Amino acid sequence: MARTPAPVAPPASRMVPRFAIRPANSYLPGIAVVELRMGNWTPSIVPQGDDQNVYLVVDDLGHLGQIWREAGVEMTDRESVISDLLEGQYRYPVRVIAFNVAEGWCRDASKDIARELRRRCDLRLTELSESLQDFVTRFEETS
Repeated sequence: MARTPAPVAPPASRMVPRFAIRPANSYLPGIAVVELRMGNWTPSIVPQGDDQNVYLVVDDLGHLGQIWREAGVEMTDRESVISDLLEGQYRYPVRVIAFNVAEGWCRDASKDIARELRRRCDLRLTELSESLQDFVTRFEETS
């Protein structure tokens, strides 16, 4: 199967100045406001690897709402996500979703991740943080 090349950002020639702003009674030069016309190009969230399991975490930021936490592609494997959870990189993890585009599957990995978090803390004789305790308890109860 031939690999599709990664999309390329639109050329600078497609950046069109829309208007200039110059503050009244100011010695400052005008500020050019540029509009980027991208047509139908959008960046892909699909990993470039041929066969890669990706794990994404939904984090609850309280009054700001729930978000998919930003992560570099190299930090979305299972081990990296577990390490980040144990190191407190997430405020209040809600769910972990795993997918593999090449294999065509997607699943809720929260229960498996919760079980592994509990196992590692038990082996290290350490306590789960409060937010991880809530996460692990929530998914242990659904077993």
